[in-house]
Amino acid sequence: MNRDQRLYDLVQILRDGKLHTASELSDRMGVSTRTIWRDMAMMAATGIPVEGERGLGYILRGSLVLPPTALTPDEATVLGEALRSVAEDDSHPRQRAARTLLYKIATLLPQAGLGDI
Repeated sequence: MNRDQRLYDLVQILRDGKLHTASELSDRMGVSTRTIWRDMAMMAATGIPVEGERGLGYILRGSLVLPPTALTPDEATVLGEALRSVAEDDSHPRQRAARTLLYKIATLLPQAGLGDI
């Protein structure tokens, strides 16, 4: 799992409003507690309202709304495959809509890698 995916997953875990220890988080993420400490420091430095410290645990304070465009790489791949399937089917009644939607998503989410429409 890459760091970006791990940070996203950590935020999802912390959204439950409970206190989580670095040990618990490291077990769930499959990384060392030292990596969790660094991840938490990075998240706090970037403005994510995570509070806590080594030995006590971490909690997400305040609400955090992630934009609906935060797709995982797998989700972006599935979305692209599904839209391409419909867009390439000449008999599908929504072929045109799939093509325009694929274009819009590729424009809005260049990180999704859908640019080769």
